[in-house]
Amino acid sequence: MRRYLRIVVLCLACGFCSLLYAFSQLAVSLEEGAGGGGGKPQAAAASWLAGGGRGGARGVGSAGPAAHPGRSDRCKDFSLCYWNPYWMLPSDVCGMNCFWEAAFRYSLKVQPAQRMHLAVVACGERLEETITMLKSAIIFSIRPLQFHIFAEDQLHDSFKGILESWSFLQTFNYSLYPITFPSENAAEWKKLFKPCASQRLFLPLILKEVDSLLYVDTDILFLRPVDDIWSLLKKFNSTQIAAMAPEHEEPRIGWYNRFARHPYYGKTGVNSGVMLMNMTRMRRKYFKNDMTAVRLRWGDILMPLLKKYKLNITWGDQDLLNIIFFHNPESLFVFPCQWNYRPDHCIYGSNCQEAEEEGIFILHGNRGVYHDDKQPAFRAIYEALRNY
Repeated sequence: MRRYLRIVVLCLACGFCSLLYAFSQLAVSLEEGAGGGGGKPQAAAASWLAGGGRGGARGVGSAGPAAHPGRSDRCKDFSLCYWNPYWMLPSDVCGMNCFWEAAFRYSLKVQPAQRMHLAVVACGERLEETITMLKSAIIFSIRPLQFHIFAEDQLHDSFKGILESWSFLQTFNYSLYPITFPSENAAEWKKLFKPCASQRLFLPLILKEVDSLLYVDTDILFLRPVDDIWSLLKKFNSTQIAAMAPEHEEPRIGWYNRFARHPYYGKTGVNSGVMLMNMTRMRRKYFKNDMTAVRLRWGDILMPLLKKYKLNITWGDQDLLNIIFFHNPESLFVFPCQWNYRPDHCIYGSNCQEAEEEGIFILHGNRGVYHDDKQPAFRAIYEALRNY
C-alpha cells in the first residue's frame, strides 16, 4: 500500500512540475508573439527579482520600459497580473514576470515575512539625517521594517508628519519614544559624549519585547538591504550577543591602541555606529567585569562602569561597550568594515580591503562629512538619497 502511495505522490509532483513548465513556455511564447524579441525565462525571472519582487507597490524600477525602451523585459503594471489570464495580458506586460510575481505573492501568504527591527536615537539638529537614513533602509530592503525612533519631544511631530506621508508604501511600521535614562543619573547619562547618544545602552532594557535589533547612528546610509546585515544574526555562535565592526583596520592610525586610557576590544577597538544585537541574550547574560568577582547583568553593569571610567573615556557609550567586550570577547561577533564604512577608511589611504573587493554595504558619515566638502563622495551619496 505504501508503494502505491509513493507512486501516486510522485506522479502528482511530476504533473505539477509539467504544468509549471507549460505555463512558463506559454508566457515566453506570448512575449515573442507580441514582437518583443523574446527572452529566456531565467532572464525574465531575474529581471523581476532584481526589481525587488514587489511589483507595482514600488513602481516599475530599473526593469521597466522607461529604463530600457524596446527591450523584452518590459513590465508596465504588475497589478494587471491579478485580473488577467496569461493569454489575455496586454502586450506591454511581461507574462513571465507575472508568473513569477504570482508565485512570490503566494509564498508570502504561506510564510509571512518577519519584521526586522531598526533603532535610532535623534536629538538636536539630526532630523534630516535620520529621515534620510530611514529612507535608505526602506528603498533597499525586501522584508518589512519596524522602526524604533528615540527622539526629543520637539522632534516627534516632524517625524510623525514625514513618516505618515510614506504610509502608502506599506513596508514599514514605526514607534516613537521619548529620550529616557535612569532617573537617578539621567543628567549624567545625557551629557555623556553627544546628547542622547548613550540612549543606545538602554535599548535592551526599554524594548523588552524585542528579541533582536539593529541599532544605527543617524549618519548611517544603507547601500544594501537591511536584510543582508540582519542575516548575520544566524551566524552568531551560542555565546555571541552582539556584532560590530572594528574601529580601525590599520593599527598605525588606530585611536584606541594609541590613546585609550581604558580597556578596549581586540587590537583597535570596535565602532558602535552600527550594532546588531540579540537582546534576549543580552538581557540574560551575566558579564565578567573588573569591578567585582560577581558577574553582572546588563542593567546592573552600566552605572558602575561609568563611575569607574568616566574620567578616562573619550567616546562615551562606545568606550563603555569596548570595556564590556574586552572582558567578554566571546560575546562579540565582528563583521567587516564594509558594514560600517567611515571617512577613517579613506582619509589616510584606502584601508578597508573588503570594501575594495566587494563594495560598501553601509556608509557611516561621521565627522560631519555629509555637510561639508571634505569628502565629496560621502556628501554626493547623502544628497542623492536625501532628495530621492
